[in-house]
Amino acid sequence: MPKSAKKRKDKAADFAKAKLKLGKEKKAPSNVIDTSFKARSIALPTQSIAVNKDENTPTTRRKLTFDDLLSQLKHYSPSVKKEALLGLTELLEAHWSLVRHNLSQLINQLARNIGDEDAGVRKQLLTFFSWMLPRIPKEDLIPHASTLVLFTASAQTHIFPELRIDAVRFLVLFLEYIPEPLVEGWASAGSSHGKRILEGYLGNLNAGTKYGGSEGPAMATSTSGVILSPLSRLAVLQSFSAFLQAGLSMEQSRNTPKDPERPLHAWFMSTSFQTSTAFEDFENLLVSSSALVSDSTQRSCEWEISEEPPQNYQLLDVDVPWTTQEIDDVVTNSGSLSEGGSPESSLSTFLSHLSRTLHPLLISTILDCAPSVFAPDAKGSETEASTTLAVSRIASLLYGTILGGAEAAPEQSLSELEVLLGYMVPYFPFVSSKSRDMKLVQSFQDLNLIYCELTSLLVLRLNIASTKSGRSLKPSSTLTMQVSAVSDYITKLLRGQNMSISQIPHSLQAGAYLGLLPSVWAIMNNPYIELSSHTADVLSALLDHANKTSPKSSTKRITIEFVARLLLLETEVQYRGTFRAGRSDQARQQFESWIINLPQTLWETGNSDPMTTEVILRFLLRLLQRRSSLVQPQVISALVLRLVPYFSFNHPVRGQLPGPYCKISSKRVRLRRLCLDVVAALLNYGGRCGTDISEACSGLLETVESAVAETVEEEYWTHVYMGVSRH
Repeated sequence: MPKSAKKRKDKAADFAKAKLKLGKEKKAPSNVIDTSFKARSIALPTQSIAVNKDENTPTTRRKLTFDDLLSQLKHYSPSVKKEALLGLTELLEAHWSLVRHNLSQLINQLARNIGDEDAGVRKQLLTFFSWMLPRIPKEDLIPHASTLVLFTASAQTHIFPELRIDAVRFLVLFLEYIPEPLVEGWASAGSSHGKRILEGYLGNLNAGTKYGGSEGPAMATSTSGVILSPLSRLAVLQSFSAFLQAGLSMEQSRNTPKDPERPLHAWFMSTSFQTSTAFEDFENLLVSSSALVSDSTQRSCEWEISEEPPQNYQLLDVDVPWTTQEIDDVVTNSGSLSEGGSPESSLSTFLSHLSRTLHPLLISTILDCAPSVFAPDAKGSETEASTTLAVSRIASLLYGTILGGAEAAPEQSLSELEVLLGYMVPYFPFVSSKSRDMKLVQSFQDLNLIYCELTSLLVLRLNIASTKSGRSLKPSSTLTMQVSAVSDYITKLLRGQNMSISQIPHSLQAGAYLGLLPSVWAIMNNPYIELSSHTADVLSALLDHANKTSPKSSTKRITIEFVARLLLLETEVQYRGTFRAGRSDQARQQFESWIINLPQTLWETGNSDPMTTEVILRFLLRLLQRRSSLVQPQVISALVLRLVPYFSFNHPVRGQLPGPYCKISSKRVRLRRLCLDVVAALLNYGGRCGTDISEACSGLLETVESAVAETVEEEYWTHVYMGVSRH
């Protein structure tokens, strides 16, 4: 069949040559490449040559000024923001004066990026804050704390879980440098920074936010419903523990300010005294009179309150009218105080309800983590061990404050603590036979100390109940088993016996020793036959540790203070405890040995620690003045002989040399005179103990007179010695 005309025409068109026409351009081939382009102008306002920049303005290597970097913190690009933070570090490192003049502007811009959606920006911002905050004085940071709290609390409730987790990391950093504004009002009624942050913590932990009331069950009302990963849960728990620590420390500092001269606050002994005033007087026995005078000047005045009710109510007569909100705030605050009776009881009530809210969380966390960490075939995960330690610290802060006072403890808090310890007791003592990670081993030791402290709270509460009821209450079999395990652990720890082959022997630090003391006292001061079998072992280990501790150890002064208090207890008229220092012959011998070794401690301490020297001298003076039953002739004789080298000693090569007393600074007049008071009391006591001791006293008298000759203390010594020699 012949092809159609159209097909023949199309086939011929492929080989047809285009005809050129006049005035027409040559048609470009179909495979030609278009190389034409269009140029447009690029605007660079910050680099324009038309702008005159001050050459003296500090810049980075990229020629960016402080204002340029702040403007880049507002950029939409995460990479630009991270580069801006790095540039700020570089610029402020070289020109720190920029911070002092632009601190408000800088913090305002940085705080806005706390809730940035890019994880890299938040990480870089946290690094920058870690670098900058330690360099700024605290008093300069506090005025800007509200800005930081505003954006951090907002990030705590963000819709994205990773943003909420990073917010608690920022809180840990802020709590380290400006804790007061962050915890302000956390345990009071109304809206405050601390209250908002606490609600954010409870929301992240799915623990609920309806914790403010004191009645009814704890309600979990959080709507986040997020299951945290192990690392995220650990971050939230550690941050929450730091928040509680800061809040409770601030509350306690208002009532009992910390005194560097009194590192040991034996609050656990307060329930063994008839009145709180008697306990305070006992606490001040080893404190210098100058410190007591300074404390008394800081105490608030107690105004006399008229018993007659006021006839006029000034609320209606004030010139400035009160708003409804102000009246509501006053009624709310006064109502909370009247119901609690005092700020301390109000805080205890608040913490009781908070602990009830957190109790399921604490138990579930321990049940999740403890078996995988402390089981015989466990690998010892650092994350899970740290999580167990974090919840234990939270429990210690809550129940330690609730049950540590002299007031009646809520029965529900006691039962909660018993249940919590019941889940922990199968794994106590917490050790790892496989792991040799020192950080993990230290976590286990801290966890053991917390467990001992929580157990001691139950025993102390049982002691209080027995004292008030007038009859000895029998402890439960579970508590007896717990006390037995705690006693064995304390005995081994004080004697330096390892709990596992992975632990390296090391001396107890001051914090660990302080954490043991409530447990030691609870075991020694108990009237129960079921628990008394452990008293002798713990006391023996305590005294052995006190004798062996080096004078340069951080725990030496604390050991001296605690053992000294144990010896002075029996001289207190209003002491109502069951512990007695000389109850057994073995205990009496150990206490006497400790007393006799005190002059050697004085010699070894020298002038390196004047406070420890003063504690030893003040204790010896109180012991002699109160005529303790442990002050026997053999003890007096040993003290007299061992105190002679403290004033002067005979060197085999250099001859007669002055002792440490002569090296005490002349500015420490009270300390030098206190030493002379102790010698005078010893000579007065020794003069009545027989001829042998009188000869030793004569040697001490000659040495002291030679040491004070031609000094400002010579007249004082003559006056003191003449006074005691008349009696």
